[in-house]
Amino acid sequence: MGHLPRAMTHNVLVERSLKVKMPDGVELLTDHYYANNDGAKDPIILVRSPYGRNSVWGLSSRIVAERGYQVVLQSARGTFGSGGEFEPEVNEARDGISTMEWLRDQKWFSGKVAMMGPSYLGYVQWAIATSSPPDYLRTIVPWITASQFRSMVYPGESLALDTYLSWAYLIYNQERLGAVRMRFSQRRSHSVLKPAFDHVPLNEADELVVGTKLKIFQNILTNNLPGATYWKDRDHSKRVKDVAIPVHLVGGWYDIFLPYQLSDYASLKASGKTPFLTIGPWTHESLGAFFTGLRESISWFDAYLRDDRSKLRTDPVSIYLMGANRWLSLSEWPPPEMKITRWNLNGNKSLDQEDPPDDSPPDTYNYDPKDPTPSIGGIVLGADAGPRDNRKLERRTDVLSYTSLPVEKDYIVAGPVSVELYVESSLEYTDFFARLCDVSPDKKSKNVCDGLIRLGPSDFEKYQGPDGIAHISFDLWPTAYCFLKTHRLRLQVSSGSHPRFMRNLGSAEPLATAVNFRVANQKIFHDANHPSSILLPVCDLTSSK
Repeated sequence: MGHLPRAMTHNVLVERSLKVKMPDGVELLTDHYYANNDGAKDPIILVRSPYGRNSVWGLSSRIVAERGYQVVLQSARGTFGSGGEFEPEVNEARDGISTMEWLRDQKWFSGKVAMMGPSYLGYVQWAIATSSPPDYLRTIVPWITASQFRSMVYPGESLALDTYLSWAYLIYNQERLGAVRMRFSQRRSHSVLKPAFDHVPLNEADELVVGTKLKIFQNILTNNLPGATYWKDRDHSKRVKDVAIPVHLVGGWYDIFLPYQLSDYASLKASGKTPFLTIGPWTHESLGAFFTGLRESISWFDAYLRDDRSKLRTDPVSIYLMGANRWLSLSEWPPPEMKITRWNLNGNKSLDQEDPPDDSPPDTYNYDPKDPTPSIGGIVLGADAGPRDNRKLERRTDVLSYTSLPVEKDYIVAGPVSVELYVESSLEYTDFFARLCDVSPDKKSKNVCDGLIRLGPSDFEKYQGPDGIAHISFDLWPTAYCFLKTHRLRLQVSSGSHPRFMRNLGSAEPLATAVNFRVANQKIFHDANHPSSILLPVCDLTSSK
């Protein structure tokens, strides 16, 4: 994808720990990076972070300043010396707008401001951009993030236990251990968290590993139901369509935010905007995502703060086609030429395009929450994320696998992926999980994309047919993947992926306090009247650049 633009200067000065006063009197500590260029008022890049102002963000601020920009790096409320309490997503719109007003009053204010950054640093951009921003906010570049976090916390209405408890643990420890030590000790911290992942009730899990209850963890346990007022003011997604400034979104195929980031992209497109979109083969913490986000941000700022569009690509969408391992340039996402193709499950554990499928009895398995189907790779924080060999997982008796014949030529899937399953369960409360894998000639089974749905009595009532069999459908992660000639497609079906998703204990007990385990007896149907299938967006992208 290229290199960073050449530095204009290495003579960068830093004013540290400036105090930016909020309307309620709280002061936020802020560093100001700028080139020693005889007082020129360079455009300003505002970065607001709960992860400190040293290490990677100090380095990246210097890199951007060396390329002709001022960088204002601020610690979010309640973090790294800034006053007040850190309450995730609560104060970012107010504090962000107040910081923008503070910038306007500085003698070095240039009249041109932009924002960049990943994850929470991307969310704070949406908080400002959707909240009547001043006219000097010219553009934003959110990486691996979204305008609302609820969907990431409760994917499929389960709980992203691994991701969220890992994040709460990071927030609790980062100032004591330092951000760098926290990042390099993730494998160790994951082993520390494992007893918490397996503990019930869940509202004791945080205390088990840090010795105290964490407000940011307890809040998401008690506000998990759809429509909870807790999330109302934290959700900026409905106003994304009104954002008038240019936006460049950077995402990853194995990122925890990807579907919701693509929803933001779709909202901008539907309202007549032309956002740029870059998606690589990255997990949430991939260095590739960080480097690409930084490089794309600088080029974007050159275009919209300096009127230099020489480094902008022609096509607004650039995606990495996994499997084929090459970048593609597109006019939009998903590719207009995609065709939804149905692959049916069959009784001999095959996956094919015969319609209707052969009549065959349903496949069955038991899901025991005391021995939950484990997570292998996929969409989580940390070093275990991304594609992994699934063969050990597929040998479990609580995982069904349906495999195609070898494809006769390269088979490209690019766009939204979903499954339709006909199911029965012995329980009214249960989950279903589906995962698409690429099986290579050496029989290695690598996960491409997946997803889960959590069901309760009202869902079964809504989806059940006259025969009592429920017809459910749910989305997997979007993807762009080339199944190479002689490779096979495989669909896994199970009832969990713990601790990525909090295991379903099988009862009506609240998420925070559930302690009773119930085994679910599951049936997956695949006959002419109940054609369970995976729906793939098939494309011919051989002519794409």
